[in-house]
Amino acid sequence: MLITAGVITLLFVAWQLWIGDWIGAAQKNAAGQSITAQWEDDFVQSRTASPAPAPTDEPAPAAAAKPVIAPQPKDAQVFGVMRIPRFGADYQVPMAGGVSRARTLDPIGIGHYPGTPMPGAVGNVAVAAHRTTFGKPFHRIADLQAGDAIVIETKAGWYTYRFRNLEYVTPHAVDVLQPVPQTSIRANGKYLTMTSCSPMYFKSERIVAYSVFESFTPRADGAPASLAEVS
Repeated sequence: MLITAGVITLLFVAWQLWIGDWIGAAQKNAAGQSITAQWEDDFVQSRTASPAPAPTDEPAPAAAAKPVIAPQPKDAQVFGVMRIPRFGADYQVPMAGGVSRARTLDPIGIGHYPGTPMPGAVGNVAVAAHRTTFGKPFHRIADLQAGDAIVIETKAGWYTYRFRNLEYVTPHAVDVLQPVPQTSIRANGKYLTMTSCSPMYFKSERIVAYSVFESFTPRADGAPASLAEVS
């Protein structure tokens, strides 16, 4: 009986740590892919219903697109999909308002800290996700390399951030969520902060990944080249 109980326990652990996580990750990626496909379909239908007028003059050189700033999402309201080429072409994890486990992190994927800016806005866009269990969206956060693209896709388009560095802090270091992380100065730049637990399977620290904003690509312009980058 003890041997049987031990085998059952090992099988449960294997399910929780590997098989269940693999299934959970696949489900979250599939959900993100479905969301982005729906946004693209909606855009194509809107263009078909109201085609753009034909240009009459030689077009002027394209200027950098001004980011569309979405309103703050409600708790558990999906507003975006995070895509990180370093993590694979199929990595497309939904993003939603709030960072509670029950409503956002466990069932949806990546949570947006309430009150922090939305993608493309001045200040610090702060998000959180699991590093283990429930599909572990940030499982490979420590594998990020300087310059890696972190792309947030919304219905409006794509916001590309560039990874800069990692930091390990205590669980109570909430100053990483400041407009300029770990300072009290007023923000004049655009940042992205990704947080998760460290080390894996423990909560004694937090691993924090910092990125800086590079560009916004409207949906009308098509997917940015940053999505295809893998080094």
